[in-house]
Amino acid sequence: MATNKHAIIRYRALDKCFSSKKNHYLEDLLDACNEALRQEDPNTNGIQKRQLYDDIRFMEKEEGYAIELEKKKEGRNVYYRYKDPTFTISEKGLNSSEAAQIKEALLILSRFKGMPQFEWVDEISARLESSFGLKEGAEKIIDFEQNKYLKGLDHMTILFNSILHKRVLKASYKPFKINQEQEIIFHPYYLKQYNNRWFCFGWNEGLSKISNLALDRIVELKEIRKKYIKNSSEDFDEYFEDLVGVTATCETQKVILKVDADLYPYIETKPLHGSQTPIEKTKDYIILRYELKLNYELESLILSFGERIEVLEPPVLKLKIKGRFVNATNRYQS
Repeated sequence: MATNKHAIIRYRALDKCFSSKKNHYLEDLLDACNEALRQEDPNTNGIQKRQLYDDIRFMEKEEGYAIELEKKKEGRNVYYRYKDPTFTISEKGLNSSEAAQIKEALLILSRFKGMPQFEWVDEISARLESSFGLKEGAEKIIDFEQNKYLKGLDHMTILFNSILHKRVLKASYKPFKINQEQEIIFHPYYLKQYNNRWFCFGWNEGLSKISNLALDRIVELKEIRKKYIKNSSEDFDEYFEDLVGVTATCETQKVILKVDADLYPYIETKPLHGSQTPIEKTKDYIILRYELKLNYELESLILSFGERIEVLEPPVLKLKIKGRFVNATNRYQS
């Protein structure tokens, strides 16, 4: 049985009943669980007796809390209490299910080890491993793609804290195509990773709009005393909904791609974008439709598949991809 938030609430409610001097019958146990759930979520439908029986069986198992219950009959009814009146699950160590979940959490947290602002991950992982013996016999079973040599990670701490505490920054910034450093007054809102690079989105005073700064192009960041402009208009989940990458330069439009049949299984299982929809299938090719904003990242993604993907629409994207293939071919003319 998975130990989710509502299950833990029920187990604690039952623990109080089992350790109480008052007799608790099945209806009392059910009422106690449902009352505890209502306090957490007033809209809950609660549980029925079947779930209550499952909860009690789980608490009695070794992978649960290994509780020992007395079930005493009083007339036609049965009441439940701990054999040891001093027992409580709050003083018992982790059960096997909880330990397994913490191990999984440590694997996820390990992704952030060594990154600025996440130094606490090393400390808390060590404490958990030491306190609960979670490292014994452990071996690495998952690896996340991450470029630990990426420039700009040292800016993560100040950006993270500035977003959290709503502070304004002065950034010395050097774009790839400009040799001179730019000075930008920046109100940071959101950090996003794309293609192993980190970007910070925020209000750019010089442009009077939301833009992004690549962390590896930031030369220096300084906090300045200035009124922070809050993000009142941009929902970043919505911002990235019709986007490949991080650059939004135009309105969303229909994109039609023709994909070779032998490539399609890879694209079907790992869509280029969430809007991917097949509109025609033959033995040689598949036609796919997308709703996307055109940008450099989309072009690069299409080009990464070489000749096995053809752009049919829109014409402007087709011409760009064709031009880049022509330029690439010209480089090998000798």
